Amino acid sequence: MKTLSIASRILKEIFRDKKTLAMIFIVPIIVMSLMSYIFKSYSNTDVNIGTINISQQVESNLKHVKNIDIKKYNNEKDANNALKENKIDSFIVYKDNKYTMVHANIDASKTSMTKAALQTALTQTTIKNLSSVAEKVMPAQMKQPKVQFANEYRYVSSNTNFFDKMMPTLMAFFVFFFVFLTSGMALLKERTTGTLDRLLATPVKRSEIIFGYTLSYGAMAVIQTVLIVLFTINILNIEVVGSIWLILLTTFLLSIVAIAAGLLLSTFVKSEFQLMQFIPVVVIPQIFFSGLIPLDSLDTWAKVLSFIFPIKYASEAISNVMMRGFTFSGISIDLMVIILFIVVLTTINIIGLKRYRKV
Repeated sequence: MKTLSIASRILKEIFRDKKTLAMIFIVPIIVMSLMSYIFKSYSNTDVNIGTINISQQVESNLKHVKNIDIKKYNNEKDANNALKENKIDSFIVYKDNKYTMVHANIDASKTSMTKAALQTALTQTTIKNLSSVAEKVMPAQMKQPKVQFANEYRYVSSNTNFFDKMMPTLMAFFVFFFVFLTSGMALLKERTTGTLDRLLATPVKRSEIIFGYTLSYGAMAVIQTVLIVLFTINILNIEVVGSIWLILLTTFLLSIVAIAAGLLLSTFVKSEFQLMQFIPVVVIPQIFFSGLIPLDSLDTWAKVLSFIFPIKYASEAISNVMMRGFTFSGISIDLMVIILFIVVLTTINIIGLKRYRKV
């Protein structure tokens, strides 16, 4: 009976806590729905291919390959510019009976799809030509010169795989997640133990408290950032085309966003249990909209939604540095947006502490 009484009391407490009920019954459904949508969308990823001097028949067959979009260019210079600006994923040049495929190779799966699409188009073309020759009964014309193929990779090597593409996003995610969790727990502990109340009873300013937390955890974030980046490059052997310093700068700025987000959330929850409950809401959606799954495969509303998540900008910047060799100017917009997140979240934190100041 005592066991039933204890169970009854706990159940009553749970059902009185609307946040706990939402986390138990509603959030899992939302997250699973989100996962289903994202991964179903990924199966329909479009590949943009440029063509130069390709026969009308081959180009027509390429257009009929599922999830392949064709853009025609007059010369390699225009196609290279389009590749650099991320307007196309690869382009195909036909010259002297040789097909040369030039790939950005940022996404290994799109590179593979380009190769398969060209093979499919050429196979269909050959079948049609042979059928035409057979109808005319002209054996001499059946001797077709052997077509040659070549592949070039603009940014990263042919050994790049899907894990290499995921790595910039995973780096950003792990930096954000662990810093977010530890900073949130720290302020929450000071609040629940009464340390924050005693601190706020002194003449110290709210901004000084927030800046103090940011500075201390920022110092720890520097060490974490260096460890993650060096481990990724030297131990996991991930190829880096651009500057390591830019990767370190980007991940450090993201860690400051994580600190600010953790501090903000800790001011609204009542216990460590509630803080843990908010992780699926705050952290998990970010990885879905960070670029881990190509955003070009998503609907317009999902693309717009991705702009409110800081990991998207960090992942994009790190990826462009690691795989495309972008300089500071190339990722400056992403860095500016990340800094804007820092400013906004820090300001909200300073205002939010006002509710705990009793004097």
